[in-house]
Amino acid sequence: MSTPNHTLTLNNGKKMPLVGHGLWKIPNEKVADHVYNAIKAGYRLFDSACDYGNEVEAGQGIARAIKDGLVKREDLFIVSKLWNTFHEKERVEPICRKQLKDFGLDYFDLYIMHFPIALKYVDPAVRYPPGWFHDGITPTDIQLSNATIRETWEAMESLVDTGLVRSLGLSNFNCASILDLLRYAQIRPATLQIEHHPYLVQQPLIDFVNKEGITVTAYSSFGPQGYVEMDLEHAVKTPHLFENPVVKEVAKAHGKTPPQVLLRWATQQGVAVIPKSDTLPMLLDNLDAKGFDLTEEEIKKISGLDRNLRFNNPLVYFGCLPIFN
Repeated sequence: MSTPNHTLTLNNGKKMPLVGHGLWKIPNEKVADHVYNAIKAGYRLFDSACDYGNEVEAGQGIARAIKDGLVKREDLFIVSKLWNTFHEKERVEPICRKQLKDFGLDYFDLYIMHFPIALKYVDPAVRYPPGWFHDGITPTDIQLSNATIRETWEAMESLVDTGLVRSLGLSNFNCASILDLLRYAQIRPATLQIEHHPYLVQQPLIDFVNKEGITVTAYSSFGPQGYVEMDLEHAVKTPHLFENPVVKEVAKAHGKTPPQVLLRWATQQGVAVIPKSDTLPMLLDNLDAKGFDLTEEEIKKISGLDRNLRFNNPLVYFGCLPIFN
């Protein structure tokens, strides 16, 4: 799929950049400068979440960039996510307003349900972000809420009606849960954010949502890299995609880096990407991951690396919550 204008048109007509910047695991003390420098480098989409705990600092970087005349608010596409502990209908708007206040914004361009699972409410005044564990400490203390996906989605739809949010999306949903949601949704999800890399291609899921007019955004585009530092055993033992012979061969053929090839493998198929970049050269390299084309044969070779290997899986982390199984 050719994307010469480097944006994707969502099912509500809104334009979303094809390559954005993810803010997961960027230390709070670095986020403001990081966002500012990324805007200066040309990034316009920033992907955040309540659970990342750095929305205040991200907003500071945005505010500085706007003040310095680098961009206007309407030039940016800011994404955030509803965390699992705020799925009851009466919790959705208050937490969205808090997140907007933290960012210093009037609206989110895209607001996503982070996981298709509801956890028991944790008061933000007590602990924020709440995380997975109800007591904030014990890995087995995962307490569920009775809120349904329908209840949560309908509350999110009201955010569009009130102007707090421009588009709605999903993350970490499978085909069955999406199919159920589409039966009652008054506002269809514009995007689905999923773990996506050559070790986890998920082609049937992508084909399904594309047929439904839903745009896919990939996270963890580099596979195990982001999870090695979390000391996940199966990530540590998995060969690094940057060193994979197929990826290296394609990179050499195009005079590009392996990360650029991995990102272009996704974007050339119409999948948006939101990689994290630690340095200015990485910021520029990743942003350039839409400026060349792979051959169909190269795309097939990279897709052939699929192992159905998922790294972001609560079942692995906590021994429970089999969301994807």
